[in-house]
Amino acid sequence: MIVAVHQPQYLPWLGYFDKIDRADVFVLLDTVQYKKSEWQNRNRIKTADGRQWLTVPVTYKFPQRINEVVINNRDRWQHQHRQAILSNYRKAPCWESLVPFLEEILTPTWEYLAPLNIFVVRRLAVILGIATPLYVASELPVFPEDPDERLIAIVKHFGADTYLAGSGGRDYMDLDRYAQSGIEVLFQEYHHPVYEQQFGAFEPFMSVLDLLFNHGQESLRILRGKG
Repeated sequence: MIVAVHQPQYLPWLGYFDKIDRADVFVLLDTVQYKKSEWQNRNRIKTADGRQWLTVPVTYKFPQRINEVVINNRDRWQHQHRQAILSNYRKAPCWESLVPFLEEILTPTWEYLAPLNIFVVRRLAVILGIATPLYVASELPVFPEDPDERLIAIVKHFGADTYLAGSGGRDYMDLDRYAQSGIEVLFQEYHHPVYEQQFGAFEPFMSVLDLLFNHGQESLRILRGKG
């Protein structure tokens, strides 16, 4: 059994969902420190003028955990995101199929960042057709604070024997500790597919929304490199 773990992100890119797709169990790690200016509160879409950030404004005090971070709803971020997505994707082939999802995330008032991101990841996984069970770390037993020991404990919690790490994990993981615990470590090597987009030359590393708006039900096949 393969377990993968990642912080909950806002409208993640294709590689995030490839990681979910390759795992038997995926844990949304909302109990670790929030990192400013990364992917936990923002992502990118493609526009006629290039890449555009969609950012959820937050009120953050170091060293808050992700599940403690509050959304700053004084900013009209939902209106801004709605207008940006509408302006750039309403003529996309599969626009209509994602309108209900957009209403689900851009209509309610979200107080905290983590529930928004967890909802987004779960719904997008369903829309893509990925069946991997998703768990939330804050709803599981308390795990060690040490990063490697935390991951080892999560893998053991699910009775698994394999951990699927991001490619960057080679730079900081103590692989001997996993081996001593009887856990095999696999590293994700995601090769980004090229697919038809709007607005000229292909731009990789967009939010998965870009793929879904352009290819709808074919998105998972393309994400898996079978396009």
